[in-house]
Amino acid sequence: MLSTSPDSTFNNSSQFVEGWYWALPARKLKVGKVKAVTLLGRNLAIYRGVSGQVVAMDAYCPHMGAHLAEGKVDGDRIRCFFHNWQYDAQGICVDVPSLGKPLPVCVKTWSTAEQYGMIWVWVGQEKPRKLPFVPELEQVDCDYLLGTRFVKNCHPNVLLINAIDAHHFNTVHNLPLEIVFDSQNLNSNAITFSNTTRGGDDSGLIRLIRPLYGNEVTYSMCYWYGSTGTVTLGPDFLHFYIIFALRMIEGGKTEGQTILVTPKRFGCLGWGVNRGLLWLTQQVGNYFAKGDTQVFQTIKFDLKTPTKADQSIVQFIQHVNCQKALVWGTWKADEKQ
Repeated sequence: MLSTSPDSTFNNSSQFVEGWYWALPARKLKVGKVKAVTLLGRNLAIYRGVSGQVVAMDAYCPHMGAHLAEGKVDGDRIRCFFHNWQYDAQGICVDVPSLGKPLPVCVKTWSTAEQYGMIWVWVGQEKPRKLPFVPELEQVDCDYLLGTRFVKNCHPNVLLINAIDAHHFNTVHNLPLEIVFDSQNLNSNAITFSNTTRGGDDSGLIRLIRPLYGNEVTYSMCYWYGSTGTVTLGPDFLHFYIIFALRMIEGGKTEGQTILVTPKRFGCLGWGVNRGLLWLTQQVGNYFAKGDTQVFQTIKFDLKTPTKADQSIVQFIQHVNCQKALVWGTWKADEKQ
């Protein structure tokens, strides 16, 4: 099933893959504060209690529908501004001041996590699975820096395939290197694409940098939940890591945040080295993003004529279409699947 099918989850503005989605930068949610967040068509109130715990719950009080982000954090609980009804971190009503006792009502809550300087929300009814991570860094302590925040006039799925569009590296970025990808399923929710070819032997640039690579040029992409991608690239002795955390917004467009990552190096010298490496990583990301910006403001993606060079794109489309799909706004399972 390709993206042209009406039943495709890929590039569908009315549904998305169940999984982890970024909500907001962690630094923007201080202890004792609450934020209103709209995520995939659903309104949430996200707050940080005095213990530091982050709680995400549906936005509206079941009493009269007041938005809970207008309320006040009270310990690790939240009180509605309108009538001071209080809800705990599980969304259970624990106090109705006018009655002197709680009522058996609750607000739906959603699992949260903090990683790479972001607050993530698990969107789905199933038990939360793994947070997105860079495969090479799964067991490594990392430093990170939030990079560019952006909006693109296309679906997150379409934006992500750019990183595995092998032919465009030649046509758009003028890289004198043939790239052929090998795909592997990391797990049921993540798929990796890694370059398998050396190539570029007739290029002076490639011959110049070839001593930096023992085998093929390191370039790999790992996709999580069809919405977050982690890029690994660079010479054997120094890999750069970029996370593209995306989420769909109204109209099937994309709001994204880049996250720059590097293994933690300790001491004052290590801190300084990492600041420099994170800055350099951002320049690498900006170089590749610059050439594609105009395309994603006008593209109307419709892969009707896939070629051999599009094999990895077709595999990604098939991977997304095998994931559990939820409906925009309701976050309920798509009954057509």
